[in-house]
Amino acid sequence: MNKLILIGRLTKDPEIRVSGSVTIAKFSLAVDRKYKRDGEPEADFFNCTAFNKTAEFVEKYCKKGMKMALEGRIQNDNYEKDGVKHYGVAVIVENIEFAESKKGGASEKKAAEAEEFVNVSSDELPFT
Repeated sequence: MNKLILIGRLTKDPEIRVSGSVTIAKFSLAVDRKYKRDGEPEADFFNCTAFNKTAEFVEKYCKKGMKMALEGRIQNDNYEKDGVKHYGVAVIVENIEFAESKKGGASEKKAAEAEEFVNVSSDELPFT
């Protein structure tokens, strides 16, 4: 089984291209490391690729700095250039969604509305 779940921030706006009838979105996701050691990076950077509907979602809604959660699979990204073999991996995105709410979004509005309610004891209710 090849399944991967990542939560991180986009390092830059996605690069979008269309090849025939296929939409392709490429982006990098910075994922914080849980444990940090002195002298080591605090995050890992994953090259991600999304296709078709998922790529269209990425193009429309994903921007640099946004925190996203994605589900996908790892795929070898090996190639040869000038006689030198290069090895790598890429994340093929199967599903992506927001991992934090927008400031001023619906959840904050609901929280603000909830603060407007007044606490009432059951003695004050006419139907108890």
